[in-house]
Amino acid sequence: MTKIKRRTFVGLAAATTTALSMPSIAFGALPRVVVIGGGAGGATAAKYIAKDSKGAIDVTLVEASKRYYTCFFSNLYLGDFRAYGSIGHNYYGLAVNHGVNMVHEWALSVNNAAKKVNLGSGESISYDKLVISPGIDLKFESVNGYSAEAQSKMPHAWKSGTQVQLLKNQVKGMKKGGTFVMVPPPNPYRCPPGPYERVSMIAHQFKKSNPTAKIVILDPKNKFSKQGLFMEGWQKHYPGMIEWISAETHGGIKKINAATMEFETDLDTFKADAASVVPAQRAGRIAMNAGVNKGDWCPIVPASMQAQADENIYVLGDASIAKSMPKSGFSANSQAKVAANHIRGSLTGSKVFTPRFANTCWSLVATNDGIKVGANYKATAEKIDKTSGFISKTGEDSNLRKATYEESIGWYSGITSDMFS
Repeated sequence: MTKIKRRTFVGLAAATTTALSMPSIAFGALPRVVVIGGGAGGATAAKYIAKDSKGAIDVTLVEASKRYYTCFFSNLYLGDFRAYGSIGHNYYGLAVNHGVNMVHEWALSVNNAAKKVNLGSGESISYDKLVISPGIDLKFESVNGYSAEAQSKMPHAWKSGTQVQLLKNQVKGMKKGGTFVMVPPPNPYRCPPGPYERVSMIAHQFKKSNPTAKIVILDPKNKFSKQGLFMEGWQKHYPGMIEWISAETHGGIKKINAATMEFETDLDTFKADAASVVPAQRAGRIAMNAGVNKGDWCPIVPASMQAQADENIYVLGDASIAKSMPKSGFSANSQAKVAANHIRGSLTGSKVFTPRFANTCWSLVATNDGIKVGANYKATAEKIDKTSGFISKTGEDSNLRKATYEESIGWYSGITSDMFS
């Protein structure tokens, strides 16, 4: 196991079980917080707990990857608006600037009674408070014929990693005049507008190099996020290229044959030359293992992001049931700050502020044609509730759409700095 020690970055050191499992506040040591997952929720939580406690809390972030590639903005890489390296980030800033202990290991299980996280190396880490921000796991079986094996032929590219590179290569290598099939996931899922921005970026590629190609969307839903805005944009920029078929129209995907690249529905059997299948989703496995889920997702206390099943565990981002808030990087970042404030208050007695949440989801339809949807939220006793909202309008001026896209670029720079530096 590799561990980056607090306040230093002199190489990578092997941490011992004794060091990781040392007693916490009951024995006079600093209170210990362990964060599982280094994405928008986990990285933000680790940073703000460590930074704002000013050394009063020992913070360890457990994340298997040493370099994290954001799912948000990966569609812009598909469309050639970003380089792949630009969506990758490391944890140097968290370790050096804020004293977060980095443990690059898999978190395998949680012993709630002993308050320990068990690692793939066989070692364990004790905690006083635990933050779980594991993102999603995919329910491959939700689409008949799709599987972990089929993902190499029909990439989902819905988790951090290299699948988005595979998908881009398949898009660019598709035969002239061929058909690309997109299967979005059913609700609820990570990034509601994401599949449709993906279609836009693939259409952008086709318009440049394969203008007679077609895109067929076999949707398991009858409507989708920003539907009017996307359809207006597709008609304007990619007329005749994209066909969206609702569940009501195609009658459901009965079976996928990954070997022949065929999608059987009640309406017809669609033959693909390249495809992306995004199955249904659930909270990351470690949340299930910790016993803080109810079904596929994890109920939380709205004012603190504490798991309803265990007051010493907080669940952030995609894995949580945050009611009105969508599953997005912005949401996870916002929730992490609320949880960090509550954790600091419970462990050090610092002030706990009234929680406020926010989210915005930007999407790029074509060059300088950006659209957005967002809202502000408050915590009630029962749920996180929307207090105000906004969405781009159809027919907007091109200068406004360009400004919306530029706003998204600034947001990406800001949120990744907020997470990792």
